[in-house]
Amino acid sequence: MDRLKNFFSYFFGAGDSVEFRNFTPAHFIPILLMIAVILLIWRFRDRLREYRNEKKIRLALALVMIITEMSYFWRLVGVPSLGANPEDHLPITLCGWGVIFASYMLVTKNQTLFDIPYFWLFSGTVFALITPTVITYTGPTRFRYYQFWIEHTAGYIAVFYMIFVHRMRPTLKSAVKAWAATAVMAGVAFFANELIGGKANYLFMARPEETKSILDFLPSNYAVRVLFMAAAVTLLFFLSYLPWLISDRKKMKKKAQDGAGGKEVTEENV
Repeated sequence: MDRLKNFFSYFFGAGDSVEFRNFTPAHFIPILLMIAVILLIWRFRDRLREYRNEKKIRLALALVMIITEMSYFWRLVGVPSLGANPEDHLPITLCGWGVIFASYMLVTKNQTLFDIPYFWLFSGTVFALITPTVITYTGPTRFRYYQFWIEHTAGYIAVFYMIFVHRMRPTLKSAVKAWAATAVMAGVAFFANELIGGKANYLFMARPEETKSILDFLPSNYAVRVLFMAAAVTLLFFLSYLPWLISDRKKMKKKAQDGAGGKEVTEENV
């Protein structure tokens, strides 16, 4: 019994030394698994679309996402040794809300619930995949490692599932909605950071994190930092939409050429 208790205490606990390092097998394996699942969805998209119980697949994935997100808070509440301060763990994150929106998107197939996670994934969550600083002290022997990777990869799987299987896609209107949602979240984060008085750093707006991340290049000055982040988000939103824009332009060009060709044939027949 004591061994089991010690195991759970360790597994759900927080490390006191660096256990996770960037660009190691522990970093690459979850990302490769995510890519493999997405490729399988693309490969079998037609079968999935016609599968009689396809909705159950979406419901199962949504359930996994919700449980994974909630387990983050369950762990903080259920393990007193973590010494978690509620002020530092409020649900003010793009990744967390992106998972929630994406899970309900799977259930409802709602376009807006697709739009926001799509742009958040490629403008915010992607940085968590590149430099997952929040799990520096929790490696593959800890619960937090698995919770983090399931949460941050499931959103991509859900969005690509809807793209490949249900042919959903973003539009320019989608980008505007996602940008507005980001602005609202940034406003909430700003007031939370101010009210808590320097302890919180929601959306990494207040200051650089203690552990190294891709956001370290941002200036420490609050106002300049926020301006840089707003510009970066706007650019990333554009880059996220660029493949669709290029595809649309190609289709329009081809349609115009086909139309011109048809007109020439008609004139010749006359």
